Amino acid sequence: MRFGVFLTPDAGAVEHVLTVATTADRHGLDLIGIQDHPYQPGFLDAFALMATVLARTERVHVFPDVANLPLRPPAVLAKTVAGLDLLSGGRAELGLGAGAFTKPIRAMGGPVRSPAEAADALIEAVAVIRALWSDVPSVRIDGTYYPVDGVRPGPVPAHRIGLWLGVSGPRLLAEVGRSACGWVPTSSYVPPHDLPAKHARIDATAQRSGRDPAEIARVYNVFGTVTDGPSRGFLRGPTDQWIDQITELVLEYGMDSFVLGTEGDDLAQIRLFAEEIAPAVRAAVADERG
Repeated sequence: MRFGVFLTPDAGAVEHVLTVATTADRHGLDLIGIQDHPYQPGFLDAFALMATVLARTERVHVFPDVANLPLRPPAVLAKTVAGLDLLSGGRAELGLGAGAFTKPIRAMGGPVRSPAEAADALIEAVAVIRALWSDVPSVRIDGTYYPVDGVRPGPVPAHRIGLWLGVSGPRLLAEVGRSACGWVPTSSYVPPHDLPAKHARIDATAQRSGRDPAEIARVYNVFGTVTDGPSRGFLRGPTDQWIDQITELVLEYGMDSFVLGTEGDDLAQIRLFAEEIAPAVRAAVADERG
């Protein structure tokens, strides 16, 4: 299991953003996920922020949560992430999405695609990125959206970068099972009761592709508030409720990693998540599994 924080790339609060990152690192969290919405005028560029966070931390892994594919050509994206991985000693991962917000993507000069076209493009992008992280002499992919013709791959990343897809439709869930290292849903779009059917789609395709479904990470972006009072719903209540609900998400709903988003990137909430909730969930799961 891994635990992390969903970092808001707020250009108006740079010192707070970096304090959140170093707090996550010092307090033993495993992951920092950074939103990638280049068209948001108040946001820092996700990859510039990733580089800065990796330079200021020592052990936490950092990933775009998730990279906006229509505005990030995959061949260049592969090079960028491989470089970040080498510079950080193997602490960069890649979350990748098809790009859901078509109007601002078009406003920024990106392509506008139908859902089917966006799925096709994402599948092509995965193949391109994987090839450019390999050590083959050259890569040729006759793609509709991202053709490459004789490009020399490299550099090879420092570790096997996790390529996690932030998707929810059946076709792209199948692609997770076929080719990705993990799945990155968000609780506000994919609530817990929707998880089992989506896991089943991933797992069935993985098995048909000769893969072990257990090797595919399940990284859940969750949002909530730890309170002193009674429960006000999913992940909105006291610490004991959080421990019980996240433990249930592991044991009953198949998730293994949790990236926490809080109102205003609250440092007290993040410390509580790292120091009390995460260790208690680990212990509860270990006890249940013997």
